[in-house]
Amino acid sequence: MPLIDYIPAQTNIAFMRLRHVTFPLSAAVVVIAMVCFFVFGFNLGIDFRGGTLIEAQTSQQQADLGGLREHLTDLDVGDVQIQEFGSPRDVLIRVGAFGTTEQEQQAIMGKITSALGTDYTVRRVETVGPSVSGELVRQSVVALILGAVAVLIYLWFRFEWQFAVGALATTAHDIFVTLMVYSILGIDFDLTSIAAILTIMGYSLNDTVVVYDRIREMLRRYKKMPLPQMLDLSVNATFSRTIIVSTTTFFACLALYFFGGEVLKGFSLAMTVGVVIGTYSTIFVAAPILIHLGLRPTTVGEKPQPKAEVQDGVEILPPEQPVATLDEAPVAPPAPAPAAAPGPAPRRPGRGRPRPARS
Repeated sequence: MPLIDYIPAQTNIAFMRLRHVTFPLSAAVVVIAMVCFFVFGFNLGIDFRGGTLIEAQTSQQQADLGGLREHLTDLDVGDVQIQEFGSPRDVLIRVGAFGTTEQEQQAIMGKITSALGTDYTVRRVETVGPSVSGELVRQSVVALILGAVAVLIYLWFRFEWQFAVGALATTAHDIFVTLMVYSILGIDFDLTSIAAILTIMGYSLNDTVVVYDRIREMLRRYKKMPLPQMLDLSVNATFSRTIIVSTTTFFACLALYFFGGEVLKGFSLAMTVGVVIGTYSTIFVAAPILIHLGLRPTTVGEKPQPKAEVQDGVEILPPEQPVATLDEAPVAPPAPAPAAAPGPAPRRPGRGRPRPARS
């Protein structure tokens, strides 16, 4: 039974013609993201700010957030933030004060529990001190920087410098867009968010390296083909693979967002946005940026030729592989001409000539 061909294996889309639109669009999105960082900031979670995080559930049909805010503000435990968490019965309470000792933490919890009353049941409590939160911030920043540097070094040795710079710019674009979503929507930015960003970095780089590897292969094969045409050929060759992988990952992240629980919502939302923007940047940013970075076929080295074999003292050279230099793809050999229908046998020379008359 033949497979259903939802996406053609060979597409012919002029992606490079759209770079005059996608480049300004991507640059505008990055600028908007930076403005959002300064205007809205980030809703730092308990991991980075320190304090006490309490998840409680009421026995009523809906939690009274206004009444809770009035009771907890009078406790003198620092900044108090209350928000709905998941269902209308669940609330998430962030308290800015935290105890340096176990006795102080127990005292804070006693005040909050007494203010909640018997209508609320405490389901989860997390406490992070200032020294721990500061250390987590430093370690997260170091992890992101080291990850970017390691990727840059790998791509620099694996490919040419144009590919390394293009991959780094593409990854930075994806991270900025993901952080913009965190800033605009006010999603908790904690250690789970750092894990989501690192995962998006790996996913985006994987797609970019696949396309770059095909581009390098095409550069060796088509020496005289114009670069935009060759980039279109390479992106179209991996387009079906990119769409299938991205669609599968997108639906998996979407299922995690709706059914993974409230704790994983921030992570799954970041991953969903990262998959979409990573697919876009692989096609419309990673490949076209090579044109502006001055990539040429001469910058890509030739493939190493296999060594000659020695048999019975005789050196046997391997057959040379021809390099395509035409601007178009190789053309299939013409089909053999159909055989002619059999006709009458040809006459031998001399036969059938009129004989001279006898005298």
